[in-house]
Amino acid sequence: MSRRGERPTSEALATLPVAVDAMGGDKSPGEIVEGARRVAAEHGIPVVLVGPPDQVGDTFGLPLVACTEVIAMDEDPAGGVRRKKDSSLVRAAELVRDGKASAMVSAGNTGATMAAALLRMGRLPGVVRPCIATPLPRLGRTPAVLVDAGANAECTPAMLVQFAQMGAAYVAARFGTASPTVGLLSIGEEPTKGTPLVKETHALLAAGSGSGSGSGSGSASGSASGSGSEFAFEFVGNLEGRDLLPSPADVIVTDGFTGNVALKALEGSLRFLFDAMLGVFATNDETKAAADVLLPHLLPLASEFEPENTGGAMLLGTDGVCVISHGSSNAVAMVNAVRVAYECATRGLVDHVAAAVRPPQED
Repeated sequence: MSRRGERPTSEALATLPVAVDAMGGDKSPGEIVEGARRVAAEHGIPVVLVGPPDQVGDTFGLPLVACTEVIAMDEDPAGGVRRKKDSSLVRAAELVRDGKASAMVSAGNTGATMAAALLRMGRLPGVVRPCIATPLPRLGRTPAVLVDAGANAECTPAMLVQFAQMGAAYVAARFGTASPTVGLLSIGEEPTKGTPLVKETHALLAAGSGSGSGSGSGSASGSASGSGSEFAFEFVGNLEGRDLLPSPADVIVTDGFTGNVALKALEGSLRFLFDAMLGVFATNDETKAAADVLLPHLLPLASEFEPENTGGAMLLGTDGVCVISHGSSNAVAMVNAVRVAYECATRGLVDHVAAAVRPPQED
């Protein structure tokens, strides 16, 4: 059961539009509306825009849920959501809560998006805190997922165990990964390495936390309270920062502070690397000739690492699908974010996560 009553079936969700915050992000509303138009026209995904009509402008025939307020990118997240009850973010979350939208997407204030989803959709039973799951590319394979990528700067071992459960459910629902592997981000492979938080979490995951088995077999599972259903994953131990690309595990678990720093470090490093490479190619006629040969092979590789192609980050643990897109999202990024939101909603992501999580007191 959800806060709004019985959760809609996948068939029912497929008929509902994705609610798009038209005022979210640095390039709103123009690029956001254009992306919504494209995904509706090219992929047949129903979309409803949310925003003040005088600011959104032409919606190209897409329906618009009118509101009167916008939460700014630099505004206090929780305060903005509480004060601006008629903001585009809050109204988008309410559409999901009320069963009028299958999912919500925003490229706006990340903290406010999380707060709106949490306060309006509610938290799934047993979830201590929602987390942000961000895909990390693995060439020739489905992406790995980093959780938490910034929702919770301070965590407990029980929270990290739940992040592992929710992250494993996410990769299973989105990518079809059977028996996902989970790694714990640390400063060394040995179980004795890391902060007290990391070492305690390692012990819980290695003992099969969530399954109640205490077998120490290296596997862990979580089940919804009283449901009798079970979702298993394999814990593969600690991972180091150098293991993030490509990750040997399907899910990398860490606290939100470390995860966000790691994610931004990866983004900056990759940007530096590609910019430096392009600079070398422009050095002289010989390097330009080499670029003519290499760039057709390198550009598809570079696109794998473009944030706009990942479909955004997923907020896990709320009673509804919420995709948080990059603040600089353009129309392409919005197309991919809406596609991910719609696919995860219709594949029953929320039910998968609800079935995977066990309340910490049961461990």
